[in-house]
Amino acid sequence: MTRVAILGCGYVGCELARQLVDGGHHVVGVRRSDAGLAAVEDAGAEPVQADVTDAESLSAVPDAEWVVFAASAGGRDAEAARETYVSGLRTAIDHFADRADAPDRFVYTSSTGVYGDHDGEWVDEGTPIDPGDERTEVLATAERLARERPPSGIDGTVARFGGLYGPDRYRLDRYLDGPVTAGVLNMVHRDDAAGAVRFLLERDHGRGEVVNVVDDEPVEKWGFADWLAEQADVAFPPKQPVEQRLADVDRAATRRRIRSSKRVSNDRLREDGYEFAYPTFRAGYQDALEWYRSGETDR
Repeated sequence: MTRVAILGCGYVGCELARQLVDGGHHVVGVRRSDAGLAAVEDAGAEPVQADVTDAESLSAVPDAEWVVFAASAGGRDAEAARETYVSGLRTAIDHFADRADAPDRFVYTSSTGVYGDHDGEWVDEGTPIDPGDERTEVLATAERLARERPPSGIDGTVARFGGLYGPDRYRLDRYLDGPVTAGVLNMVHRDDAAGAVRFLLERDHGRGEVVNVVDDEPVEKWGFADWLAEQADVAFPPKQPVEQRLADVDRAATRRRIRSSKRVSNDRLREDGYEFAYPTFRAGYQDALEWYRSGETDR
């Protein structure tokens, strides 16, 4: 039985906890709020209240052989991201590395947003990243910390998630109502985001490496929206080109995000042997479409 600490045991973290507990591991889920602790308990893990930016509070977390940093920022601005993903990550690494019983592995969950824009071309773990705005620069800094700051004896891994979807995050209305802006989606179902991290830990893959965690099929947003409409038996949603959407946006970071287009490869994860529960959006959205057709449109 391996001891695991999940720092920021939220949307993906609770699913990871469920999977690891089912696999016979002892899991501690760390959250700041009482509601968060209740969700951890529901996932079958041991709840511990602590803040990743506060080393003293992390003392309440038991020793672990594997530490997963899946905390989310308190806001979308760069300062909130820096406090969690840089200050919090640095604090957590230093705190656990300083223990007499230090962990063997440290996994940081990042985002494929660090790639920036590649004009719709394919990218993989060997492609240079191009964050381009302050918030994704913070994520890139955190990736370097996760791989380079742990001392000898602790291997850092970066799991780069695509766009997360799944229960309570299907956002069907966004695509069925429109307007849908042109672009490419690189997605991963919550269960596979968690499953991939579990796989990397249990199979001892990805030490000191970056691993893309996306499904098999990047998809054009317009094509995805039309597929959803067909499956839901509703009219195709209105579409808008990128330039039309940009006319309504002032923030430079948002404009860059809208322009960003790439297709992210999961070849490394596949070659390591991971088998997706939901290899494409077609499999991953079946539950949401069933709910929609039954009148439950808020999933």
